[in-house]
Amino acid sequence: MAKPVIWISRKLSDATLARAQRDYEVIWDAADKPGSAEDIIAMSARVDGMIPCHSEHFTAEVVAQLDPRLKIIANHSVGVDHCDLKALKARGITVTNTPGVLSDATSELAMMLMLGAARHAVAGDRIVRSGEWQSWSPALLVGKQLSGARLGVVGMGGVGQAFARKARGFDMEIHYHNRRRLCVEEEQGAIYHDELDDLLAVSDFLSLHCPATPETTGLMNAARLARLPRGAVVVNTARGNLIDEDALLEALETGQIGAAGLDCFVNEPGGNPRFAAHENVMMMPHVGSATVKTRDAMGFKALDNLDHFFRGDVPPDQL
Repeated sequence: MAKPVIWISRKLSDATLARAQRDYEVIWDAADKPGSAEDIIAMSARVDGMIPCHSEHFTAEVVAQLDPRLKIIANHSVGVDHCDLKALKARGITVTNTPGVLSDATSELAMMLMLGAARHAVAGDRIVRSGEWQSWSPALLVGKQLSGARLGVVGMGGVGQAFARKARGFDMEIHYHNRRRLCVEEEQGAIYHDELDDLLAVSDFLSLHCPATPETTGLMNAARLARLPRGAVVVNTARGNLIDEDALLEALETGQIGAAGLDCFVNEPGGNPRFAAHENVMMMPHVGSATVKTRDAMGFKALDNLDHFFRGDVPPDQL
């Protein structure tokens, strides 16, 4: 029996590609460029399944033009805001994601960004690297201490809980807002806030870990940034559109926000060049899950979903 044909849109881990090429007929381009709408539509007539990333956008307009041959989209991501799930379901196309395997890697990067933003890592690195470090003073790069500070976590899913566990190692007091309150065992002493505004008022540090939805777009606007204690540090490793970037820039300029750590932006790739003028903003190019261990796990989860589907079973991570 012929193997199913799949399209892998980006350069996945070597282990993932090797397993995929063993079990499927794989179409893959080593050039590693994002798939355009035209690419997706054309490829849908050639393949039975796809493993796209968040760089490939399945809008309603794209989905309407997909060939009936395409039966499954096994995303190499947890977030699926690049997919119009309603349109895909109407076309009978199965959609899966990769939950539960990138929580630690992403929360580690969030911790790096929080520490780096709070302790002036960008400015410190520049001063030493450029040779400008010619003197020392007790007033040099005095930052904000994590120990004993109050951390607000927005979204207590897998990544949020992993981040909270790591923050406890810094003796931070954990507060959180979530769509539902966690059980006592999951909370591990964290303090629940039913209202987001109540959480913001006590958050010396704030880290975003909620999904991007129509309801969360622009979640951190000027009014909500103003509710944070003056000088708070904001971290975002979830999705760029959770933050009103103009409002954040203004809050940085006034000192309402003391620093920020950003792994994602409204416009990707590229980010927002206006942040580059602020050395109290530490930035990364949306690489929260970029470790060898996690990239292998994500790729294998996507393949597990394909394997189940083509055996006639319900994929474990079907949405």
